[in-house]
Amino acid sequence: MTNSMNRQIGIPCVMMRGGTSRGPFFLASDLPALPAERDALLLSVMGAGNDLGIDGIGGGNPLTSKVAIVGPATRAGADVDYLFAQVRVQEGVVDTSPNCGNMLAAVGPFAIESGLVPAANGVTVVRIHNVNTGKLIEARIQTPGGQVAYEGEAVIDGVPGTAAPIHLAFLDAAGANTGRLLPTGSPVDLIDGIPVSCVDAAIPVMLVRAADLGKTGYEPVDSFRSDREFMARLEALRVEAGRRMGFPNAAGMVIPKPVLLAPPTRGGTLTVRYFMPHDCHRAMAITGAVATATACTIPETVAAALVGRFTMPGDITFEHPAGRLTVRLDAGRLEAGDGRSAPTASILRTARRLFEGTVFARPSTPSRTAMAA
Repeated sequence: MTNSMNRQIGIPCVMMRGGTSRGPFFLASDLPALPAERDALLLSVMGAGNDLGIDGIGGGNPLTSKVAIVGPATRAGADVDYLFAQVRVQEGVVDTSPNCGNMLAAVGPFAIESGLVPAANGVTVVRIHNVNTGKLIEARIQTPGGQVAYEGEAVIDGVPGTAAPIHLAFLDAAGANTGRLLPTGSPVDLIDGIPVSCVDAAIPVMLVRAADLGKTGYEPVDSFRSDREFMARLEALRVEAGRRMGFPNAAGMVIPKPVLLAPPTRGGTLTVRYFMPHDCHRAMAITGAVATATACTIPETVAAALVGRFTMPGDITFEHPAGRLTVRLDAGRLEAGDGRSAPTASILRTARRLFEGTVFARPSTPSRTAMAA
């Protein structure tokens, strides 16, 4: 829809919180099919060209500069397709290389209320095909009386109040972007003398002990950004890890994600500081939690060395800057990529529908696409 008075482009939109993230949700049919045209609209909608997204609806933070695009399933066994886009407003880049597990929490409710999936009376199971990675995730949504319930008693750290529980099960997370659980073929690699573990489960991550980089792992989020020497070193490690994982242009991508690990201090399994990748997450990404928890089950990784012996089924609890996050791990299947057994990871999340209406994009916006789906 184009407003004839000012030629802005109107697009139906629903703003939703998914887990500890927030962003606009679109039906795929309401956006251009060509990735370059689609991304140009998203850059305008989110306010590209300013770190606060001041000329759009972006929230001035990577956690609130996310977009979900949902449509009919194109894969057998799925109910809907979900394409995630991380909009880097300052650089003017739309990156569709990773999945986002927090935004994923709102995909089921959005799909039901958009008429893509019929609601059952009680609980509706929505099988989501993540287009970014080709993987399946099962979401269990509370739908008493055939209506999505948002109010409930579930609590997740990083979000105030309570809400209806949404259970996410990552059915085949291994090799999300590389096709292999251990993309380098080894549980530990030495990069510039630092032991790191490169793991791909739901999202590619580079795991490193905080102490090996001169950190405790308990630092407040904002302290990392001001430590330019540390951030430069972490980025150099990340880019080299990405190269070894099969991403020769990792410097221009948001994967792999760096994760600092430290022993727990509050009864959990591990303390984590997760980077997105150039800023520290104020909580913990769901896909990053799946990858890090999976690493705890792989002998000799830096995560497994800190955790010690772990037997499935069982829980891995991460202590993050906003509280705790628990991942349930059940024995999975052998992955074709490298013959390693990868667990099924399940996580409790919540979501909320915030507003709906029409968002307006400028008729033309310069676009640079990091990776088209």
